[in-house]
Amino acid sequence: MTAGETLRGLLELTRPVNVIAASVLTFIGAFVAGGVTTHSLEVATAVAATGLAVGAGNAINDYFDREIDRINQPDRAIPRGAVSPRGALVFSIVLFLGSVGLALTLPLLAIVLAGVNLVALVAYTEVFKGLPGLGNALVAYLVGSTFLFGAAAVGEIGPAAVLFLLAAVATLTREIVKDVEDLEGDREEGLNTLPIAIGERRALLVATVLLVVAVLASPLPYLLEYFGTAYLLLVLPANAIMLYAAYESFEDPTAGQSHLKYGMFLAAVAFIAGRAALEATAVA
Repeated sequence: MTAGETLRGLLELTRPVNVIAASVLTFIGAFVAGGVTTHSLEVATAVAATGLAVGAGNAINDYFDREIDRINQPDRAIPRGAVSPRGALVFSIVLFLGSVGLALTLPLLAIVLAGVNLVALVAYTEVFKGLPGLGNALVAYLVGSTFLFGAAAVGEIGPAAVLFLLAAVATLTREIVKDVEDLEGDREEGLNTLPIAIGERRALLVATVLLVVAVLASPLPYLLEYFGTAYLLLVLPANAIMLYAAYESFEDPTAGQSHLKYGMFLAAVAFIAGRAALEATAVA
């Protein structure tokens, strides 16, 4: 492999789209807490720390999952030979150290959250991934906690708590669908994921019920006056996309989990628009 191919492989290990998405969620957490303008340095630090931590977590996940990926994802960086397993491990450690260094400059609550999340990221693949539902729940917590981390960086986590719960439940749905998609490779590796433990259809039914709960709870930020009307105008189509994706997953888990991601992205946009609308109303 050339140096360029190796660099491309290292970038792929981080899952740039996931890094950007998690960083945006951290920013949203700070924005909802009302601290973007008053604590701009802390917000930038939290966003950067999140990006490095997510990149590191994805890289270490690929390191541990390299044998599974030879079956499920043979085009990923390690299976195709762009990055060696040792190179991926070293790269993840460097990213983790960078994230820790940034997080240590933030308020105490943010430091505690960062510490818990870093341990969870490392433990996920080796300890939790093969346990029915628990690995999914841990990933759901990690995604939702990005809102809390951004809010903690500016010293106010109250408004972000509801967003944490909604994002965590939606993510849990998607993770279960992804396990159905990866069933063959997971079974080959002896993992006991939820679809393997209770069956594909039952797992998808659990995922759908969870999503319905999140959809029913989605008006809460508006009712609690955390967001303005713009939030509802965007979160309703986001809900529709995610509900359709859950239905679609029974026939095509790959398409379903992909469309769930689109719906979750639109929901994140709804959070930003809703807060911006509320602030605009307050100024007016």
